[in-house]
Amino acid sequence: MASSIAVEHPSPSFSATLRVRLENHPGAFASLATAIADAGGLLDAIDLVRVQRDNKIRDVTVLAGNAEHLQRILGSVSDLPGIEILHVSDRTFLLHLGGKLEVTPRVPLKTRDDLSMAYTPGVARISTAIANDPSKVWTLTIKQNTVAVVSDGSAVLGLGNVGPEAALPVMEGKAVLFKTFGGVDAFPICLATRDVDEIVRTVVALAPVFGGINLEDISAPRCFEIERRLRSELDIPVFHDDQHGTAIVVHAALVNALRVVGKSMEDIRIVITGVGAAGAATTRTLLADGVRDIVGCDREGAVYAGRPGLTPAKAAYAAATNPRGLRCSADEALAGADVYIGLSAPGAVSGAGIRSMADRAIVFAMANPTPEVAPEEIEGFAEVIATGRSDYPNQINNVLAFPGVFRGALDVRAREITTEMELAAAHAIAAVVPTDQLEADYIVPSVFDRTVAPAVAAAVAEAAGMAGVARAPAGGAAHVT
Repeated sequence: MASSIAVEHPSPSFSATLRVRLENHPGAFASLATAIADAGGLLDAIDLVRVQRDNKIRDVTVLAGNAEHLQRILGSVSDLPGIEILHVSDRTFLLHLGGKLEVTPRVPLKTRDDLSMAYTPGVARISTAIANDPSKVWTLTIKQNTVAVVSDGSAVLGLGNVGPEAALPVMEGKAVLFKTFGGVDAFPICLATRDVDEIVRTVVALAPVFGGINLEDISAPRCFEIERRLRSELDIPVFHDDQHGTAIVVHAALVNALRVVGKSMEDIRIVITGVGAAGAATTRTLLADGVRDIVGCDREGAVYAGRPGLTPAKAAYAAATNPRGLRCSADEALAGADVYIGLSAPGAVSGAGIRSMADRAIVFAMANPTPEVAPEEIEGFAEVIATGRSDYPNQINNVLAFPGVFRGALDVRAREITTEMELAAAHAIAAVVPTDQLEADYIVPSVFDRTVAPAVAAAVAEAAGMAGVARAPAGGAAHVT
């Protein structure tokens, strides 16, 4: 593996509000601001708390690149004469206090009449109606708009196997994104088991409540088996976002990046580092859309048919890829390649490897929070650069996909999410960026573009109908009949 270059890129993820006491004389705040800047920090909000005879109390918000960087900034401020840090508040921890979700009733409960209809005795009529016609559960309960976000905490973000409790803040965040961008009610389900049979059995037992299952942060290769079995046993969509959500947004970004550089899917050569859940799904999606030459690489280099020690999943991957039979490192595979997609770890490739790519190269360095190769290191060598981070241009983020995918699937009560639905989602995301606005630094819409999820939902719903997996027409699924 190539060595990585640490880049301290200030981000709200590592921000803190410092309450400081400054001596009340000219230049006191300037020395504070200089110390923060000299330590590589970025000043954000500055608030005056109170003025006293000999000093001022201020709240100063600073952004850092990582936790260690934030501590260096605090140390730099602490060393200043005439300035005292009274308190430090980590803004990210403050946001998470008490969790990020609550249950809010959709109907009022103010009178005896309300109670008798929402609960006993009136609710018995609803239960009887569903018992007589189980399809009514879609119109008379939360099932029509509810998704379970299921994890065992075994592959959380870049942290690894941190367990179900530590996974809970991430799954809560996922639920917030579902609601904010897709209007979907999602609930975190963090399971205290890593046993495949137990996970499958538990999710199947919980499934009557939900209209879809979003699998999240489950380590490979177990995630493949869990998804396969749940898809075969359930009649609602099962979507492993680490696989399919990533595949959709990477595909969407590549569609537009190729338009920028004037190349086609059929003619390009792609190198991918990381052939786990995300890499395998991204490869399948790209092959389904016409790409012919993909070389996947792991820590040992190119994955090729017959390579000793391949797992069954990697053997299947090798059989579908690497048509030229390359047997080399990832850096060597990059020579002459048109596209690099990093779904691995910092340092997976080097700047020198990127510089050996074909003219008008495309680089998606998706490792988060530290990309496989620093964008600053390859600027001017790759024409289009994208990452998974919000503080660089072209953020490739799964939030562009999963809210709209499930919105569309729920709207038509889809039985599953098919490859055709995923391709439709990818092209819908790409189409949100007008052709006349496409630029090297604008190939994907903003995650805050509220036109994305409706566009994806409409495309997914239409594709579900064409694939024969929709149980209701688009626009009619939520109506009581």
